[in-house]
Amino acid sequence: MHGADLTLLTDFYQLTMMQGYYDLNSRDQIAVFDLFYRVNPHGSSFSIAAGLEQAISYINNIHFTEEDIEYLAEQNIFKSDFLDYLRTFKFTGNIYAVPEGTIVFPNEPILKVVAPLCEAQLIETALLNIINHQSLIATKAARVKWAAGDDVVLEFGLRRAQGPDAGNLGARAAVIGGCSATSNVMAAKWFDIPAKGTHAHSWVMSFPDELTSFRKYAELYPMNCLLLVDTYDTLKSGVPNAIKVFNELKDKGIKPDFYGIRLDSGDLSYLSKKARIMLDEAGFEDAIISASSDLDEYLIRDLKLQGAKITLWGVGTNLITSKGNPSFGGVYKLSAKYEDDEFIPKMKISENPEKITNPGNKKIIRVYNKRSGKIKADLIALNHEKVDESKPLILFDPEATWKQLKLQPGTYYTRELLEPIFIDGKCVYETPSTFSIKEYCEKELSTLWPESRRLMNPQNVYVDLSHELFELKQSMIKQYRNQQ
Repeated sequence: MHGADLTLLTDFYQLTMMQGYYDLNSRDQIAVFDLFYRVNPHGSSFSIAAGLEQAISYINNIHFTEEDIEYLAEQNIFKSDFLDYLRTFKFTGNIYAVPEGTIVFPNEPILKVVAPLCEAQLIETALLNIINHQSLIATKAARVKWAAGDDVVLEFGLRRAQGPDAGNLGARAAVIGGCSATSNVMAAKWFDIPAKGTHAHSWVMSFPDELTSFRKYAELYPMNCLLLVDTYDTLKSGVPNAIKVFNELKDKGIKPDFYGIRLDSGDLSYLSKKARIMLDEAGFEDAIISASSDLDEYLIRDLKLQGAKITLWGVGTNLITSKGNPSFGGVYKLSAKYEDDEFIPKMKISENPEKITNPGNKKIIRVYNKRSGKIKADLIALNHEKVDESKPLILFDPEATWKQLKLQPGTYYTRELLEPIFIDGKCVYETPSTFSIKEYCEKELSTLWPESRRLMNPQNVYVDLSHELFELKQSMIKQYRNQQ
């Protein structure tokens, strides 16, 4: 996917709608679409926005080739004048988005498209595909890293990912969410992140005995010697043989930069504690004990509660596949159309209250506690609205309006989250490096209260509507009902 042309990565009905807009002469009418999601994955109180770099690449590379046009013509549904229009198609609109690594919450527009209707319609599917996947994996990674605390977490999931793209982009998202490196060499090259790994059981099994395999590995990599000790018997042969090799390195005057053992099976808590004693008694107190073996945030948390002596965690399948929550659930909805020099709000009405959308051209205003720097609430407001921090700010729950909070001047500050990405079809945003996004994400996570980070039953962060947006939404619902 890296730099690929994804123009046809769209649902067929996007193209049939585009032809309809073209025939009705509404293709150039400016529309506003919001990309948002309704429920945090994994029972979390937050999510992490990711995938913007790939979304930018997708927009920059949109064009219909002659081969694409020929294929569409063969479908016997698209008219020749519409196909001619596609030949010169390019994105000319505006896109605003929260930076990658930003903490986000349900129902707020994490990406907003303001563009001619045909253009905005075409890009829906690919944007959702890109943003949904990476946001899902970044959020999972943040949970895993929270469980690991100060320990290092590595992403090890390529062989279990749902295909090459999921493996490569999932590794990127995992680093954004908190992982320090990946086993995926291609992702490491593409996104300038460290590639890490030791050896497999096959290395050990390919030699006459375990000790010989360890010795040969240490000869090859004396400064980076992490030995897999559970091929035969972890405590009776694996750890003792590793200690022999570490002593041999010591006798040669070699002090590795990075050395220790890896556990990939068995009772990781018990084995790590026993191994720690054995290593310490042999004089290798600084030897690392790492672990893999179907880890996730819950198992890591429990192992640490049990006093496991593991400080480096290789997390694979459950991270790269987001086990327990296979999709992010982002949606893309029309919220306004530009008519007669103003944005006319639009909204979806549903019998399911959670599916009623917020109308209008909107933005996100994040409200922080001034003393702690923690997030107090997010405020979804209409684009022209401003918050005067010299005045009291009243926040209220849009579902239970009697729940209100009055913030006095000097006790809070605000920040608008959406940043311009494309203006008039030109990218105006410089994407940071993956590790810069990771560092930004770490700062973002520090703005959450601890109660909102716990794995089970976290305290939700309030997402409120401005008074003006709330009144607009209620009036439109009432107007719709009166039309029935």
